[in-house]
Amino acid sequence: MASLTQTVKTFARSPQGKKLIAQAKAFATKPENQAKLKSLGSRFTGKDTRR
Repeated sequence: MASLTQTVKTFARSPQGKKLIAQAKAFATKPENQAKLKSLGSRFTGKDTRR
């Protein structure tokens, strides 16, 4: 049985994985999405500014 990291690596190198990575990079470059991601990240680090 392959480890989780090996499975993720294999998927990332596949054509489907490369397509998904390209979509994620395009999504991450938009300013409105960056704000959403920053807000989400702050929830996990305890630095939520919305309180």
